[in-house]
Amino acid sequence: MKISLKSIPHIASKISIDLNKSGVVTMTKGLEPVAHEAEKILTHNVHQEMALEDKAGDICDDNEEEIEFMLADERQLFFMIKKKLAPEFGVILNYEERYSDIAHKILDELYEEDLIHFEVTENRIKNIIYNGITSFIADASEIDDAVMDKIRTYKKRYIPGTDEFDILYEKLYHEELLKRGME
Repeated sequence: MKISLKSIPHIASKISIDLNKSGVVTMTKGLEPVAHEAEKILTHNVHQEMALEDKAGDICDDNEEEIEFMLADERQLFFMIKKKLAPEFGVILNYEERYSDIAHKILDELYEEDLIHFEVTENRIKNIIYNGITSFIADASEIDDAVMDKIRTYKKRYIPGTDEFDILYEKLYHEELLKRGME
């Protein structure tokens, strides 16, 4: 599953909490700087993929007539273009490999910025970060379902996409994260 810009602060927070709870990491400056560095790396990665998708979309748009003439599947063509351009944009398309790479980059940055100290192998720390990312993503759809179910119980009808809906959604999402110990 893709990481959205909206979920990045929550994932970064989960990473810092998981590292702190692990018992194998000492945080030199607290949770916030760790979450901030993780957030920067995650945001950069998502922006790389967005740029890649924009380029692939532009190529599809530029060749729209030809695609229609050939009766090609535009989604499949889009993915093939994305796959071809991915190395140029520094994007790993396999999510397992991608999250492992991101976890390694976060670990490197935390170590270089002297935000964490540890006496175990780097791989163990990287796995804590990786598991923080993947477990959040796995829980995200469950959390989203719980929030939407809660919104549906309200007497007032909230329309998705409105400011009022977005504010309520964020509030309930944050509450659900707190309830699950993820923030």
